[in-house]
Amino acid sequence: MVVAIMLIGVGLVVWKKKVGGEAHPSYNTLSKEEIELLLSDAAKNNPAVLKRFADNPDLKKTQLDSFRELLAEASEAVSSGLADQQTNKQELDSIAAEVIAVNYDREVNKDKGPMPPFGFVTDDQVKAYWGEDDQPAAQKSGFASFMDKLGLGHAADTRTHAVEFEDFLNAKLDILKAGNPEMKDRQISDEEKEQAKEVFAKIRIYRKEFNEKADAGQLDPQLVAKVRLQVKLQQAQFLARLYAQSDAAKAQLEVSDDDVAKYISEHPELDPKEKRAKADDILKRAVGGEDFAALADQYSEDPGNKGPDGKGKGGLYKDVPKGRMVPVFEQAALSLEAGQVDPQLVESDYGFHIIKLERKLGVDPTQKGGDGKPSTTETYDVRHILISTMAKDPDDPMAREMPVKEFVKGKLSEQKQKDVIDKLVAKNSVQVPDDFNVPEVTPEQLEQMKKQQEQLQQQMQAPQAPPGDSDEPGSAKKPEPAKKPAEPKKK
Repeated sequence: MVVAIMLIGVGLVVWKKKVGGEAHPSYNTLSKEEIELLLSDAAKNNPAVLKRFADNPDLKKTQLDSFRELLAEASEAVSSGLADQQTNKQELDSIAAEVIAVNYDREVNKDKGPMPPFGFVTDDQVKAYWGEDDQPAAQKSGFASFMDKLGLGHAADTRTHAVEFEDFLNAKLDILKAGNPEMKDRQISDEEKEQAKEVFAKIRIYRKEFNEKADAGQLDPQLVAKVRLQVKLQQAQFLARLYAQSDAAKAQLEVSDDDVAKYISEHPELDPKEKRAKADDILKRAVGGEDFAALADQYSEDPGNKGPDGKGKGGLYKDVPKGRMVPVFEQAALSLEAGQVDPQLVESDYGFHIIKLERKLGVDPTQKGGDGKPSTTETYDVRHILISTMAKDPDDPMAREMPVKEFVKGKLSEQKQKDVIDKLVAKNSVQVPDDFNVPEVTPEQLEQMKKQQEQLQQQMQAPQAPPGDSDEPGSAKKPEPAKKPAEPKKK
C-alpha cells in the first residue's frame, strides 16, 4: 500500500512536470529579494559600486531598465523557440553547470589555500565519473537513480557521460564558429579534447555535489539562492544575445531610407535648404571669378582647412591619391579641367561642396616614394569650400557632429529599440520591482574603499621596470615602435 501511494504521488508529479509544467525556467521576473541579494553581494565585493548606486537615482533607474530589457529579450528567445534549438539547449545546461561549479568550488575550498579552479577534485573522482558509464543500472545510487529514471532528479538525462561530453563539445564549437567565421574550419586536437574532458568531468562532479547538498539543506540558503540567481541571469544574457542576433529582432529595428526622409521632413531644423541657398550664393561668386582661396578661408566649414597655425589653407588639398576622397566628391573633381570651378554644387553626407581642380590626376615627378625614388602614385590637387549639413544631438553636449542622415538613423534606431523593448516587456509580463532596499555602506566598507583607492594610486605611480628582452613572466618586453595613425577619410 505504501509503495502504491508513493507511485501515485510520483505519477502526479511526473504528469505535472511533463504535461502541465514549463519546458524552461521563467526569465520574466526579478523579485525584490533577488535584487537585494545582488546588492548585498555587491556590498561585500565592491562597496564603491553600491555607494554610487545608492547616491545616484538615475543610475538605479538605468540598471532596472537594463534588467527589464534583459529579461524581456530572454523571455522572447524562449517563446520564439531559440532556447529549444539543440546547440542553445546544451549551452544553457553548460552555463548552469559552470556557474554552480565555480561558486561551489570557491565556497567549499575557501580555507584550503591556493589551487587552480577545481584543483581539489581528485583523479579518482574523475575516473569514477567516467566509470559510471560502464556501471550497471542496478548498481547506481538507490533512490536518486530511481528518481532520475522517473524524470524527477536534477539529472533527468538518459545520456551517458561520454555522449553528454560530445554534445557539450559540439555545442561549444558551433557557438565559437557562429561568432567568428574565421574559426569555421577549426578542429580540436586530441590534447585539447582531453583537457576539456577533464574540466567537464570536474564541473559536473561539483554540480552534482552542490545540488545534492542544497536539496538536503546542507548549504547556506543564501549561497544557494545567490548561485541559482547567477545561473538565471547568465542564462538570460545568453538568450538575450541570441534574440538580439535573430532575424526577427533585426527586422524590427531596421530603419529605412523612407523612415529617415520622413523624419527630416517633419523636423524643418534638419532641412538643408538654407545651407543649400548659402552654398549656391558662394558658388556663383566663385564661378564669377572671385578669389577661390579667399572665399574658402572666409566661408568653408571644413575643419581640415585650418593649418597648424590656425590660418586657412585656401581650401587646398595637395597630392590627393585617387580613392582618398568620398566618391561623389572625387568623381566631380576629376571631371574638371585644371583651374576650372565645378558649376554645380556637389552634395555628400557631409554637406555641400564647391570644387575647383588645381592639378589634374597624374604622377607628380616632384614627389618621392618611401624608398626615396620618384613616386608612381597618381594624385591631384583640389580646392573646395564646404557648407556643412552635419548635425549634433542637442541633448548630448558630448556628442560628435555627424551627417544628418546618420544622426536621424541613430535617433530612429534608438526609438525603435525602446518601442520594441516596451512591447516585449508587456508581451512577456516582465516584472522588476522599483521598491527595494539598498544596503548602507558601513564604515568598514568605506575604509576598504579608501584602501583600495590608495593601492590603485600607488600602482599607477609606481616606477616602471626597465624594458628587457626576456619573454619570461615578470620580465618587461621592449616596447614596440609607435605606429603612425591611419589618415582619416577626408570630406
